[in-house]
Amino acid sequence: MFITLLPFIVIGGLLLLSSVKVLNEFERGVVLRLGRLTDIRGPGLIILIPGIEKMIKVDLRTVTMDVPSQDIISKDNVTLKVNGVVYFRVEDPIKAIVKVENYLHATGQIAQTTLRSVIGQFELDDILSHRDSINQRLQTILDEQTEPWGIKVSTVEVKAIDLPIEMQRAMAKQAEAERDKRAKVISAQGELDASTKLAEAAKILDTQKNAIILRYLDTMKEISSGDGKSTTFFPLPIDFITSITSR
Repeated sequence: MFITLLPFIVIGGLLLLSSVKVLNEFERGVVLRLGRLTDIRGPGLIILIPGIEKMIKVDLRTVTMDVPSQDIISKDNVTLKVNGVVYFRVEDPIKAIVKVENYLHATGQIAQTTLRSVIGQFELDDILSHRDSINQRLQTILDEQTEPWGIKVSTVEVKAIDLPIEMQRAMAKQAEAERDKRAKVISAQGELDASTKLAEAAKILDTQKNAIILRYLDTMKEISSGDGKSTTFFPLPIDFITSITSR
């Protein structure tokens, strides 16, 4: 009798095992009954009706998706290779299963097309200097496009921008020229400041007759104590020199 019922017991046990599911805290199960959507279950122990109900697991954790390198032509006709990364998560498991066939693949494809279209609207200098605003614009567009699928795009980042070798050389020359320009401007500004101070000092010395003598003596002191050698000076009165040159 037992041997006769053994196949039925085994089949019943297999059906019971297949009807019992366990979902983790970060998982939800979208249940279909005879092909029709019923509800969302989980986390924890889930019991399904064998042969009638089917469950599709959905992970609610944030997904990190790399956007492969894309060949893009910028607004000023520069060919670039740009890649990025997208962070998103499933907010509505029902939409993620019912509204789109494969939400992971669909999000990846739309991220690639959006990256190409958005980067192509900017010139090279803007792409390099305004990456934060470009990232924000990418995130906004992707979030709007994936919202009907129950997907929330939290962050989009442009990871790397590869430039042609010729463009890298041109940019290096431009940067060197800019540095030379700044150096010359700083030097000229220093000369201007120095000449202004010298003119002010000359005015002060011109109004005080004894000031030039004190300055002369200070210069003599600096020269005599420079290298340890003995130096002899023959000071002459300023009036004496003036009287000679005036004849």
